Amino acid sequence: MKWERLERAAVEAELTKLAGWALNDTASAISKTFKFSNFIEAFGFMTEAALAAEKLNHHPEWFNVYSKVEVTLNTHDAGGLTELDFKLARAMEKAAARRVV
Repeated sequence: MKWERLERAAVEAELTKLAGWALNDTASAISKTFKFSNFIEAFGFMTEAALAAEKLNHHPEWFNVYSKVEVTLNTHDAGGLTELDFKLARAMEKAAARRVV
């Protein structure tokens, strides 16, 4: 399925539903830093998020050091943000909520 790039107004509307996510300057990606109590919690989050990403066939750019996971989402094929990015962001929020933060 080909995902259509969202207009900036639609992106901003979706962002109001997600706490702590930031839009980059070109409105082509969203990012968030998740902080957990320890490495095990961060790794558990990444594992659950990886399963969701694989199910959606949409994979994040991320970086982990100990209890912190930095995530950036965009849809390269669409040249920006699509509904797929927000689906994955919501799945990540659910995964994070299950962990000690």
